[in-house]
Amino acid sequence: MEYVLTTDKLTKKYGRVSAAKDIDIRIRRGEIYGLIGRNGAGKTTIMRMLSGLSTPTSGSYTLFGKVGKDVRGELHKVGVLIEAPGIYPHMNAYDNLKVKCLGLGVYTPQYVKDLLELVGLSDTGKKKAGAFSLGMRQRLGIALALAGEPELIILDEPINGLDPQGIVEVRNILARLRDERKITIMISSHILEELGKLADSYAIINDGLLVDQFTKDDLQIKSGNNTHIVTDDNEKALKLINASGIAEGKMDSDGRIIIEGALDRDRDVVKFLVGKDIFVKEVVNEEFSLEDYFLRVTGGGQANG
Repeated sequence: MEYVLTTDKLTKKYGRVSAAKDIDIRIRRGEIYGLIGRNGAGKTTIMRMLSGLSTPTSGSYTLFGKVGKDVRGELHKVGVLIEAPGIYPHMNAYDNLKVKCLGLGVYTPQYVKDLLELVGLSDTGKKKAGAFSLGMRQRLGIALALAGEPELIILDEPINGLDPQGIVEVRNILARLRDERKITIMISSHILEELGKLADSYAIINDGLLVDQFTKDDLQIKSGNNTHIVTDDNEKALKLINASGIAEGKMDSDGRIIIEGALDRDRDVVKFLVGKDIFVKEVVNEEFSLEDYFLRVTGGGQANG
């Protein structure tokens, strides 16, 4: 498995306070990696270190296989949108991008037009960026991060404050960047429902510590997604299920059969029971979301920021 970015006990202290401590993360090439945590959890601190905007107090990280001082030579492959986009409000979208592209030595009129089209800003004309909606400014910020053809982009709360349409637009842009351009994306967001739809892997940060790191496929198992089954003979059905090897069940407090982490096998279980002349009265899937799992492992509260 190829990783574009890894960290080894990455730590940032401000005086005696650790904003991020002993962070070990692994980001695979071509995935969207979601960073989750409350306000002040350490997400932005981690992103600033990984983008070269802040120096770690201790620990290290590799970027495209390079480590230590050699990382600096790889930072041109990283696009960054942390906190508010660096936009000139008196310029239109085209001129904002032109300035960035000139600084990177990649400017051509068509190159800028292509970036604007990619983020859905090709029809903004002479409208000044200062008059843009929040969603338009965020999309322009993503275009600025994409200037220079980075292989990895780091986005801090790119959908924060957007209306539902703006959230969908940004989500679709990021999915296209991953699927069509194979760009690796690290993104933080407090809108966990949206992050759950978009990201391939996740890290939960709490009080500056890495609480857990997992893939989308892992989430179903970790979150405890369950199937509840009621039959005309639950005790007999449970024995048959456990002997079959299809799944492993137990009785819940209401006398129903509960099969943990088996949402993808519920049809097989029902088909098996019917084949054994067991009448299945009810099947209920109890799905736990990314937010449910976050609250479980951090002890409640909200992942806001």
